[in-house]
Amino acid sequence: MSKLSNINGTNILFFFTIIFFMMSFHQKTNASTKVDIESETAILIDGTTNEILWEKDSEKKMYPASVTKMITAIVAIEEGNLHDVVTASEDVMDVIGTRVYLLPGEEVSMLKLIQGLMINSGNDAGLAIAEHIDGSEEAFAKRMNRFVREEIGVTNSNFTNPHGLFDEEHYTTAHDLALITQYAMENDTFREIVQTKEMEWIGEGWETTIYNHNRMLWEYEGVTGVKNGFVQRSGFTLSTAVERDDTELIAVTLNAPTSQASYHDMKMLFDYGFDTYKTHTLSEEKQFKDETGQKYELLSDVYFVTKQEERIEYDVTSKGMLKVRGEGDRLIKEVQLEPHQNETKVVPLVEQPTEQGFIQWLLQFFPLFVNKVSN
Repeated sequence: MSKLSNINGTNILFFFTIIFFMMSFHQKTNASTKVDIESETAILIDGTTNEILWEKDSEKKMYPASVTKMITAIVAIEEGNLHDVVTASEDVMDVIGTRVYLLPGEEVSMLKLIQGLMINSGNDAGLAIAEHIDGSEEAFAKRMNRFVREEIGVTNSNFTNPHGLFDEEHYTTAHDLALITQYAMENDTFREIVQTKEMEWIGEGWETTIYNHNRMLWEYEGVTGVKNGFVQRSGFTLSTAVERDDTELIAVTLNAPTSQASYHDMKMLFDYGFDTYKTHTLSEEKQFKDETGQKYELLSDVYFVTKQEERIEYDVTSKGMLKVRGEGDRLIKEVQLEPHQNETKVVPLVEQPTEQGFIQWLLQFFPLFVNKVSN
């Protein structure tokens, strides 16, 4: 008996040792995803639902530097003509900062200017785009502000130029930039340009291979774009999108003290996001039932975010409201369903057939019986 007790005691001790090890490992894993960044403001959102997953002063007004060029690019793509031939003005020689070295009178396609703008961060390309579409930087800036308000729905930004060179009245927020990024990344042309790592540039004033200034494209798995920036008053700024499996995350960091800190902060945000959250999709063909057996269906795909490994439950009310719940009965999503089109909504009681009705019912099977006998 004592020998059996020792074995059981050993097993129990081993069991609790394993449990303690697993708890310690879980705590270390959570600790490793703690977010502690140097950038003054930042945000991490789910790229499908726009849900904020982490933020630091994300509504504070900041100077964006060259991240501004995302707006210039998406405006040019959606409201300009990519096939237009743009003639550079004399003013391109006066633009400071990074350039693609356009010459006055040089003719370049709109598409190539957008590529030079986003891949090599060409300030002169931004000026040429603005002047071609609206005649001046000032007029184009009004278009930028109208576009982000009316098309994207952001309200805490004001842009005075197409390239992001410093101006006291040229400001935005991390949250606004995240929403702008999410909107722009839905455009296939924009998305293709911002994930281009290198491109041969042949112009009148410059022949070279240009390389994307956004190092995240090389340094982090799943990056699909989009833009970095720097001017003295803005610090180092960065907006990035990453896709892994069925989850897309978007992050923005503003006013990092160094370029290295900017990229380190960005990677930390994405590590935290992918370790902690997961995006789910309910396809429109999916059906649900309420307690009475009534079938319902979705009108379109539905997306929602949960914690990794979180248990999900679905409940349909008598009025066809789908409620998605997580652990602790946490309400994650509510969606109004539609009754299934082929579903009979009211099932009448079956009446007892009369004698005549029974005979008629029986006769409908007579041809089948005759055919079976004859065969």
